[in-house]
Amino acid sequence: MGFFKKKIELEDGDYYLTPEGYRCFTAQYHLKRGYCCESGCRHCPYGYDKKTNTSSSSKK
Repeated sequence: MGFFKKKIELEDGDYYLTPEGYRCFTAQYHLKRGYCCESGCRHCPYGYDKKTNTSSSSKK
């Protein structure tokens, strides 16, 4: 039996396009997703620091 992640419908404010054309997810999107992926996201609301591999928030 496979593991399937819940699909999150994108809404206004969930992301913006960077000058390079990449989709950058906002804190709004990350909170909707409900967990930290530990990828060092630019707008991580969970306080994850990729350099130290630590989170400054207990929301994880």
